[in-house]
Amino acid sequence: MLDPCCHSESNPFGDLNRRDFLRMGAAGVAAGMVGPSLLKGSETDTSEKLVHKLYALLNEEQKKIVCFDWDHKDEERGVLRTHVSNNWNITELDYNVGGEFFTREQQEIIREIFFGLYQPEWHKKIATQLEDDAEGYGKAQTIALFGKPGDERFEFVMTGRHLTIRCDGNTTPHVAFGGPIFYGHAPQFNEEVGHPGNVFWYQAEKANSLYQILDGKQRKSALIEKVPHEALVDFRRNGEEIPGLPISDLTADQKQVAQETLKALLEPFRTADQQEAMECLSKQGGLDKCTLSFYQEGDLGNDGKWDNWRLEGPSFVWHYRGFPHVHVWVNVSDDASVPLNAKG
Repeated sequence: MLDPCCHSESNPFGDLNRRDFLRMGAAGVAAGMVGPSLLKGSETDTSEKLVHKLYALLNEEQKKIVCFDWDHKDEERGVLRTHVSNNWNITELDYNVGGEFFTREQQEIIREIFFGLYQPEWHKKIATQLEDDAEGYGKAQTIALFGKPGDERFEFVMTGRHLTIRCDGNTTPHVAFGGPIFYGHAPQFNEEVGHPGNVFWYQAEKANSLYQILDGKQRKSALIEKVPHEALVDFRRNGEEIPGLPISDLTADQKQVAQETLKALLEPFRTADQQEAMECLSKQGGLDKCTLSFYQEGDLGNDGKWDNWRLEGPSFVWHYRGFPHVHVWVNVSDDASVPLNAKG
């Protein structure tokens, strides 16, 4: 599968907060110093309320480009709001988040919305991922708004290379994260054993630490030869059996490591989204209703430290592809009938 880089000029990050940004004034703006700010206040102030503010600041010409009806359909992608892919733009790159299409005030609000979707301690790691994969934040990311903030449903979506992230104020029914999301990182396109510099590899290390404490019978259930296509993260229908090792078959100590693995997966995201994902998982029966699979195919270095693996339940899929670099597809709901619109 092709995974080209999005070519854009570098836009370095600093450690500016909102007051610093505003204090710098026109001189700082002219210098292009638009770094990730760590806002004070509640998570809502850094995400949903800022989506409302952004919408209020958009003029009619901007709305024609980035605002869509809730179920707007695209000829290529189907329902645009629910689409997810490893490398795509929801609007044309001419309308990128760091370009002249948006005012400087709008640009800063968009950045604050984006970084507000992650834990503060993850802001620098996300900046590193963007620098490696898209030459920084700015020209390689685009946004769209669906519905209208203040109405019953709305959703903000940002996309780019190794990026689909959402902000919906929990108005999208039944799903966590506002719908399917994607994240990844490629410090090198063909990564070396151990994935040096990859900000998300720790998640695979935690999953592999669980594999190491499985007994022979459990390993036989958990280890599968062929990896499924990474974009196949729709929920299984009609009681179809989920391959892999059932978490319910683990010992108490092993279940503890399974819980730690789940925590590692959720760790980068803001607390509200972590909680919503856990609520969805609880409604489908919790981790005990999930299975864990490791894949022999794509074992980088043939070292038995599995680069490709998957945690899956009735309406929970977290597919981790580590070869040749990290791609992660996430689909979490409390209802297995929710459709997916994914494309690898």
